[in-house]
Amino acid sequence: MEETQNQDKEQEKNPKKRTLIIVICVIALLGAIGYYLNSLRFESTDDAYVESDIVQIAPRVSGQIEEIYIQDNQKIKEGDLIAKIDKADYEVKYEQAQAAYEKALYSQKVAKANLSAVNSEVSLAKKDLERYKNLYKAGAVSQQTLDSAQTRYDDAQAKLLSAEENILSESNNKVADANLRVLKAQRDQAQLYLKYTDITAPNSGTVTNKNVDKGKYVQAGQPLFMLVSDNIWIEANFKENQVGKMKPGQEVDIRIDAYPNKKFKGKIDSIQKASGAKSSLFPPENAVGSFVKIVQRIPVKIVFTEEINPEEYNISAGMSVEPKVRVK
Repeated sequence: MEETQNQDKEQEKNPKKRTLIIVICVIALLGAIGYYLNSLRFESTDDAYVESDIVQIAPRVSGQIEEIYIQDNQKIKEGDLIAKIDKADYEVKYEQAQAAYEKALYSQKVAKANLSAVNSEVSLAKKDLERYKNLYKAGAVSQQTLDSAQTRYDDAQAKLLSAEENILSESNNKVADANLRVLKAQRDQAQLYLKYTDITAPNSGTVTNKNVDKGKYVQAGQPLFMLVSDNIWIEANFKENQVGKMKPGQEVDIRIDAYPNKKFKGKIDSIQKASGAKSSLFPPENAVGSFVKIVQRIPVKIVFTEEINPEEYNISAGMSVEPKVRVK
């Protein structure tokens, strides 16, 4: 009697269990189908990083750092004075170049006086030559005397040509013009070098990897620090079988590892026309017998479409990102 009652209870429970299992399976199946259909609408990768414009700041002239106005991780603006190099040597060189240029201008007085003197010499030599020609025809002087007069006249003409080349011209095609341009270029170069002793920021950004202090001697082109721009974007390396559905302008959901609970908005800006391997320093050569096919990755540039508050989100170049592109 008791056994019969227990069997009846188990039979009542079994249909409920089967129904529960069926419901769970149906829900799981629907969830899997939904996940699959949703995955067809998106393409994602974890091979993505934050990128930024990074400029290496270096002086254009050598010298000792006289003053330094920056610190690590300091934000600076375009045109801000970063550091000063000792100007003394460059001021002397500029003054020398300026003096040489002014000397060339002042020497025009001497050149004009010399030209006047040479003109007089040419005029006298010409008169002597004409006179000796007449005397030679009359048989009063020898051929040697006439030749000497001709030589003096030719020498005077040569001096005249040289004297004229030493005078600045409006047509700017004389030797004096060329010499003056050389001196002017040397003066301008010295002035530029003097200006370069003030090192200024070429654009706005944040100072990183600072490697300079007051009193340090630096060479022209020696890196002082890196300047990281506030302009940031994402470089995502998608597999080649993913980019076929992508095109510029498609919406992107961006999750940054540093802020996992925040979903940033962005869009595809452009797709690189060469794979990462092909644009590397040593691209692979596939024309060999031991070829193995490797799925290539194509860099895709993604830009943010929302304003990011730098005080709330400190997004730095190199951070890991997981973008999800809406392709359908």
